[in-house]
Amino acid sequence: MSPLLYYALPALGSYVMLSFFFLRRPRLLHTPWVPAFRPRLGAHRGGSGERLENTMEAMENSMAQRADFLELDCQLTRDGVVVVSHDKNLSRQTGVNRDVGSLNFEDLPLLKEELEVYFSPGHFARGADRHMMRLEDLFRRFPRTPMSVEVKERNEELIHKIACLVRHYDRNEITIWASEKSSIMKKCKAANPEMPTSFTLSRGFWVLLFYYLGLLPFISIPEKFFMCFLPTIINRLIMRKSLIQHLQQRGVQVVFWCLNEESDFEAAFNLGATGVITDYPTALRCYLDSRGPPALAS
Repeated sequence: MSPLLYYALPALGSYVMLSFFFLRRPRLLHTPWVPAFRPRLGAHRGGSGERLENTMEAMENSMAQRADFLELDCQLTRDGVVVVSHDKNLSRQTGVNRDVGSLNFEDLPLLKEELEVYFSPGHFARGADRHMMRLEDLFRRFPRTPMSVEVKERNEELIHKIACLVRHYDRNEITIWASEKSSIMKKCKAANPEMPTSFTLSRGFWVLLFYYLGLLPFISIPEKFFMCFLPTIINRLIMRKSLIQHLQQRGVQVVFWCLNEESDFEAAFNLGATGVITDYPTALRCYLDSRGPPALAS
């Protein structure tokens, strides 16, 4: 055996053992986040499989199914109103080829009478309520309901207004900053650092890489929510129960989206997820009730 291997192999073995030890016992190195709420049932765009997405009717329908939190996206109108809308352009939702930011709130068109459910192609949602709504109206209607607010555009005015609304309605602990882009999340955290954050795409990639390299137990994690797209085969191969258990022990709640079938619900909770975001809150409620109360995290 060469002198290099003579020293390298024991060092590598010790590293692997330490990594495995602290992966299972992260509280020896880190103080876990204390969750303000446990998001078991999340309603994607307010439950866009059962009512027209992001309408008050959709939100109320999801709350009737005892949703634990509402997932939504925000855009800014020309007159500075924060509205709940997934798309920047209104074509898909309303048939009008205009950006939200080019119209005043009072001039926003009605939603179409039916909208295809994005994660359930060929299925359509309908509803009596076709009006786009202000984020402020949603905060007033459900003042203590947790919500995940995703920002898709690097619009500092929009971010600032969301942050101010959250402060005004005393929702700092129960409103999650969400964005796919780290550059946007940086702006969000600067606007209101008291709000919990979820992982961006790049941060999620690094966590997976650190996990497989054995480095995850030794790095800090400022995020409180890991929201990940689960249904694809590759994601089911990448995701490991030990990873999710490690994150949970550190107070990082793992939520999978956007799951609409019972088999997907089963896969997510069998992996140890805290919760699921779905377009069909009634189906997820039936599934959760059939399983009984959740086990308390250790």
